Amino acid sequence: MKIERREFLKLGAAVAVGLGGGLTLDVLTKTKPAAAETRTDVAGTRVSSKALHAKRWAMVVDASKFKTEEDFRRVKEACVKAHNIPDFGPDSKHQIKWIWEEPFERTFYGVDDPYLPEAIKKENFPVMCNHCENPPCVRVCPTQATFKRPDGIVGMDYHRCIGCRFCMAACPFGARSFNFVDPRPYIKDINPDFPTRTKGVVEKCNFCMERLDQGLMPVCVEASNGALVFGDLDDPTSDVRKILDTHYAIRRKPELGTGPSVFYLVGGGGAGA
Repeated sequence: MKIERREFLKLGAAVAVGLGGGLTLDVLTKTKPAAAETRTDVAGTRVSSKALHAKRWAMVVDASKFKTEEDFRRVKEACVKAHNIPDFGPDSKHQIKWIWEEPFERTFYGVDDPYLPEAIKKENFPVMCNHCENPPCVRVCPTQATFKRPDGIVGMDYHRCIGCRFCMAACPFGARSFNFVDPRPYIKDINPDFPTRTKGVVEKCNFCMERLDQGLMPVCVEASNGALVFGDLDDPTSDVRKILDTHYAIRRKPELGTGPSVFYLVGGGGAGA
């Protein structure tokens, strides 16, 4: 449909009057987030102005506080629900793992410290992506689907993932899972606030970076009743640093030089001491 120049100018004037009178301003403010509520991060993504910040996010795990199987199940289920992790059943070879349990000898393979309490060696430990300071998975990803944020979190862009699984081969912790089949039919209750994945995509724990960007702590931390503590490793006043300054902790495979950001308490006292 053609429009004459004179009619176009009239239409422009009407819009200007509408703006001046506030008639269309409401429409514009509804389609554009208020500046006070959001900001643009270094990647150009709009995030909440309430976002939590850190120079390097880290987690402390106090395995002694996972006293029952229910303690761990509560944490795992919170993660599963928040991140649309499929449930293929306990015996399926297609399991997708973001956080799971391993015995001492698998969690800390090669650690032979005669001074560690024997009780520690009999415990199971929650394991996840270590969000390494020097992540080999980031270096080998050909599409930058795996990336490291300025705050130390190793994240994933599922749309960029081509399923080459180089990152899985590079990760020394087995922290990544591959979707050999379409996971969506196996999600019990889809969380609309987090993307579902497709067949042929790798995934892993992301330290709940989408929640941090909204001013919220990771769901596993909230569900752990103090067994998981999260904070800024570079801030001497953070809860993480206070615990590490007063308790003996170890990391997984430190000899590899990846610099894991997940610490495990193996001495007495616990995280709340």
